Amino acid sequence: MADETIFDKVSDLTDLELAVLLCLVSREHCLISTSPGDANDLISELQLIATNTFGLHYFAAALLLPKHQNVATPRSISPYQTRTSSAGASESYFVANPASHHRPGGISPLTSISAPSSQIANCVLARNLDLAPQAVQIQALELLRTRRIFTRTSVQAAPKQFIFIPVLEATSGGAARVTKHLNDFFFIAHWHDPDDGYVNLEEKEDEDGSDTASTSSVLRRANFASAPSQEALITEGDISHLAKLSQQVEVDIEVIRYQMNIVSFLRMHRAVADGISPTATKHFGQLMRCLAPLHHTDFVTPALVGLAVRKVYLHRIRITSPEKERSMHWGSKLDAVQALLEGIGPEEVIEDVLEMVTAPL
Repeated sequence: MADETIFDKVSDLTDLELAVLLCLVSREHCLISTSPGDANDLISELQLIATNTFGLHYFAAALLLPKHQNVATPRSISPYQTRTSSAGASESYFVANPASHHRPGGISPLTSISAPSSQIANCVLARNLDLAPQAVQIQALELLRTRRIFTRTSVQAAPKQFIFIPVLEATSGGAARVTKHLNDFFFIAHWHDPDDGYVNLEEKEDEDGSDTASTSSVLRRANFASAPSQEALITEGDISHLAKLSQQVEVDIEVIRYQMNIVSFLRMHRAVADGISPTATKHFGQLMRCLAPLHHTDFVTPALVGLAVRKVYLHRIRITSPEKERSMHWGSKLDAVQALLEGIGPEEVIEDVLEMVTAPL
C-alpha cells in the first residue's frame, strides 16, 4: 500500500520535479537549462518545487542558511578572488550576505557566514554558473565532491538531502554546460521548454488571485533562505524508499550489452570530440536503475535505457570541429565534413546512436 501511494505521487509530478527527484534518490546533482530570457521563471518554479514538492530549504544566490541574517561576512583568505569588472564578473554566486555581492576587492565565492548556527541549504540554485570565473566553478566542484565547504573559521558539511542545480540559459540543452570537470560531475541534464509551462508558479498565481506574472515578487526573496510552509508532497521517507528499491533493480545481461553498445557507439561517433568519460558510464547505469521504480517495475527495460542516455549525455557530448573530424586524416574534404556536421548537436548524436544500436527484444 505504501508503494502504491508513492507511485501515485510520482505519476503526478512534472518533468522538472522528476529530474529533481531522480537526483535526490541517487544523491547526485543535475544541470537544468532553458532558453535565454526565461531563467527567472525557471528559478521561481524550482524554488516552489524545492519547498512545496520536496520540503527543502533553498538558496538561489547563497549557500549557507544563517539563523541570524545580520551576521557579518568576513573577508576570505582564499587565494581565489573575483575582481570587479565591467562585465559584472565580481558578483558572488554563493555568498549569503546579498550586500557583499559588489564589494570592492571581492570575496571568496564559496565562503560565507562562519557562525556555528549556519548550515548549508538543502537545495542550491546557481543561476548562470557557466558565466562565473573558473575559480568559482572549481570551488563548486570541490563542494560537490567532498560535500563540505571551508569557511574562514569552520567547516560546514552538506545535509543528507542536498542538491546543487546550475540554472543556465542556452539555445538548446546540448549547448548548456559549465567548465569541463564540473560539467562531468553532474548526474543528468534537463532542458525545460518554456512552452511546457510552469505548473507550480501558475498554481501559486491562481491561489494569490493574480492574473499577472508574480515572478518579480518571488525573485525578491531569492537572496534569502526559504523554508517549506506546508507538508511536502514527496517526503524524505519516500525518497529513501525509492532509493532502496533502485538498489534492488535487476538488469538482464542483454540490457547490459545494449547499454555498453550505446556507450561504444557514442565514443566512436564521428561528430563526438573527447570521447565519453567513465563517470558518464557510471551515471548511465545508475540512472537506469533509478528510473525503474518510478515506472513501477523492478527491472530495467530497453526503453528506460533510451530515456537514461538522453539525460546522462545531453550535457556531456562535445561536437568536434570539422578540422579535427577523424576522416580528415584519411583524405576527406573539409567542405564535405563541414556539410556533414552542420546542424548536429548532442541531441542529434544521441538519436543517431539509438537508431544504429539494435535494442534487445
